[in-house]
Amino acid sequence: MRAQAHSFDPAILRDYDIRGVVGRNLRIADAVALGLAFGSELAARGGRDVVVGRDGRMSSPDLAAALIDGLTATGMSVLRIGCGPTPMLHFAVAELGADGGIMVTASHNPADHNGFKMTMRGRPLFGPDIRALGRRAAAGEFVSGEGSEGVYEIADAYVARLLRDVSLARPLDAVWDCGSGATGPLVRELVKALPGRHTLMFDAVDGAFPHHHPDPAVPENLAHLVEAVRETGADVGFAFDGDGDRIGVVDDRGEILWGDRLLALLAEEVLARRPGATILGDVKASRMLFDRIRELGGNPVMTRTGHSRIRARMAETGAPLAGEMSGHIFFADGIAGCDDGLYAALRLLQALSRRGDRLSDWHGALPRLCATPELRIPCDDDLKFGIVDAAAAALDAAGVAYDDTDGVRVSGADGGWWLLRASNTQAELVVRCEAETPAGLAAAKAEAAEALTGVGIAPPPALASHQQAGQE
Repeated sequence: MRAQAHSFDPAILRDYDIRGVVGRNLRIADAVALGLAFGSELAARGGRDVVVGRDGRMSSPDLAAALIDGLTATGMSVLRIGCGPTPMLHFAVAELGADGGIMVTASHNPADHNGFKMTMRGRPLFGPDIRALGRRAAAGEFVSGEGSEGVYEIADAYVARLLRDVSLARPLDAVWDCGSGATGPLVRELVKALPGRHTLMFDAVDGAFPHHHPDPAVPENLAHLVEAVRETGADVGFAFDGDGDRIGVVDDRGEILWGDRLLALLAEEVLARRPGATILGDVKASRMLFDRIRELGGNPVMTRTGHSRIRARMAETGAPLAGEMSGHIFFADGIAGCDDGLYAALRLLQALSRRGDRLSDWHGALPRLCATPELRIPCDDDLKFGIVDAAAAALDAAGVAYDDTDGVRVSGADGGWWLLRASNTQAELVVRCEAETPAGLAAAKAEAAEALTGVGIAPPPALASHQQAGQE
């Protein structure tokens, strides 16, 4: 292959992965160039072995093949693990001692999107690393070599590893909504080893996602699961995103447990074994989570949203557990510290099996604050970060203090807060508000709406102060 300089559309070089719309700003040539840039960078660091996986999207096989063409042209030795969840790629990289790994996936994005998640030398690539690959490609700074390509069957070993840490004290009934994503074939194997009655939904991989969009952070996407849990009388329901690194949970009454409440439950078992341990929660999480971790004797730390950044922060702090509102749950006290929806489901099943009550009773005992869900506002990728910066400047000018961990999170005197940040995976702004009382929530929503209006963004209807407050 004759390697030529290549310029990526800047919009696809995101903070913690490469992601775009196939045929619009992400093409086969981009996949080849990424392979060339990644392989050249890895060669410069003394590496040669790369594992490549893909999700079930229609475009993933062609993009994976083009990526491998680029990698092998730089002398890389590539092992293909086929279709499966992103956590299986992380497992394969660790199991094989590979120097790098690339997953072809757009996670929870629409069916016409795709992209790449990358690791190199034991750490995720994000931020400056991704921009450096873009600069290398634009300059045509590629090495050349004779690479190789092979196939590695890892699925059985991965399933066995997931099950190794888990032992249920009593049978539990569960519904598993695979959302037509990459987890389906693995869930079929997992449940064979679990006691109880297990109902599978949409477990055939289909990149068109014909039943519902595979994003468990959106309530509408969990409607089939809620209905199935209620109809079957199951103890719990699980849903996964397109590449299986995020989880959605529904309790025995059909109520959704958002990521921060799930993390608060999982923290109990981890902190019982690791007193005083650091547990990470992202900037969108409820104050309840951080208060609960303190009550359990742990050290809560607020982090930026983003799977790559949280994985890096876990390595820095030695945290055995971390999570996001969106359903990324990271364990580092058994399996390697990555976000794995299937492993999180098994750990919750194990914890629940050792209790005598129902899941609805367990999480029902957690404090409930008044809050909005994640409110997503469409915003061009080229504008969204500038809008958040403008909001921060306006707060500075007004003398309003805020936390800038990720975007702006403004706290009020009554314990309420509101957040404005730019999504790193989609062309959206994200807003969330929380308070102890409906009146406090209305005030937080009004402040967020005022901040949006001040930077030229129409507030979404859910920020109207007259609307009834929701509860977490």
